[in-house]
Amino acid sequence: MRLNVFIFLLLTGSFLLVNGQVLTVEDQDTKEKLEFVTLTSERPRATAITNRQGQVNLSAFRGSAEIEFRAMGYKSMVISYDEIVADTFRVRMQHARISLDEVVVSATRWNQKTSEIPSKVITIPLAAVAVQNPQTAADMIGISGKVFIQKSQQGGGSPMIRGFATNRLLYTVDGVRMNTAIFRSGNIQNVISLDPFAMEHTEVFFGPGSVIYGSDAIGGVMSFRTLEPQFTLEEKPLVKGTAVTRYASANQEKTGHLDVNVGWKKWALVTSISSNDYGDLRMGSNGPEEYLRPFYVQRVDSSDVVVTSDDRRVQRPSGYSQINMMQKIRFRPDERWEFQYGFHYSVTSDYDRYDRHIRYRDGMPRYGEWRYGPQKWMMNQLSVTHDADRKLYDRVTLRLAQQSFEESRISRDFNHPGRETRIEQVDAWSANLDFNRTMGKRGKLFYGLEAVYDEVTSEGINENIVTGISSPGPARYPQSSWASYAVY
Repeated sequence: MRLNVFIFLLLTGSFLLVNGQVLTVEDQDTKEKLEFVTLTSERPRATAITNRQGQVNLSAFRGSAEIEFRAMGYKSMVISYDEIVADTFRVRMQHARISLDEVVVSATRWNQKTSEIPSKVITIPLAAVAVQNPQTAADMIGISGKVFIQKSQQGGGSPMIRGFATNRLLYTVDGVRMNTAIFRSGNIQNVISLDPFAMEHTEVFFGPGSVIYGSDAIGGVMSFRTLEPQFTLEEKPLVKGTAVTRYASANQEKTGHLDVNVGWKKWALVTSISSNDYGDLRMGSNGPEEYLRPFYVQRVDSSDVVVTSDDRRVQRPSGYSQINMMQKIRFRPDERWEFQYGFHYSVTSDYDRYDRHIRYRDGMPRYGEWRYGPQKWMMNQLSVTHDADRKLYDRVTLRLAQQSFEESRISRDFNHPGRETRIEQVDAWSANLDFNRTMGKRGKLFYGLEAVYDEVTSEGINENIVTGISSPGPARYPQSSWASYAVY
């Protein structure tokens, strides 16, 4: 009997020890569970964020003398691990009238407080995206009110920050640079390849980031953080998801989105898929007359025909469709190691460049065709993170990525048989090794290595659409490879 009681107490104590690592953070007044509270510790080096139930696993913070709690709209707190244990793993946060240094950002590769960064940083959280409901990632960046978005057509969006644009701004997705060797000085539309529904938060870094990212970050950095798989903090698996359908009358938009997270103790995965179908955009009733669309071009038999529009405010042609898919898998074998793999894929249909369709020559449309071909983007990424109190680092992260890009443009003059097609493909490989090390109570050292390699394939095709004969045409870019290596 004594043996049975001893075993029961031993198992009960072990159960409480394992489950006692789960901390709950709540509002001091309303007792509401707080999501997206950021916990940071310097020794041991650890970072975590509470889930929708206000819970977080504290295993990585064991023994920490100072754990800092930060949340937008609440006063920051610093508590030791022992104090949390004494308070039965429950922390209550107070509201703050003014909340300035509340966000830990990753626009500089490492998690830092805004007070530690000399440049201005704004964050677009998941909650803001849910409220504003942007149609594309370009619109999502624009809702901040701090970034201007240039659009030549509905299927576009080229961000501009402080007068800098295109190859003077850097895009990163989960810490991997999206810029390639063919990011030119003219406006580009690559940002629409990202899915706003799959973003956990987005950060815009207003200031030169060239030391870390190279010369194409001289105008700023836009850091997109996609949904991260979440582990369960209980015995049963964590299953949650989001389903969205949307219709917009301005462009007859029909959108559907679904994401599902399944998490266990050591494994977690998240799947996301979105489908967008945008019709021709209908402009507002107030504006310049020259913006109206009294007619459009339609190919009938073997000639271009000018067709009178039944609604001059409809921008024909401007509609397109798009599909985005994402799959991420996360594995954490223990408190110090974490592995994460991510697959991203995006493809659009052809989409017309509307500003070219409102150009005229001798009173007639200048172009019979002017459109972009399908814009395709695929990324495979593997990241490995290790936390340890070593001489060289407290945390080290290795990121390996492979990306494939394809874009094209097709143009033909009005009632002219010659069609020009230009196709570009880029295969990009990158590797980053980032270290950080705490130096005493106030000092921090950040350093790393980067290697980037791009293979560019560019092709030109001239086709006679009447005879069907094609011949090689001039390419937009030379067949080339481009490499960059950095120590920072």
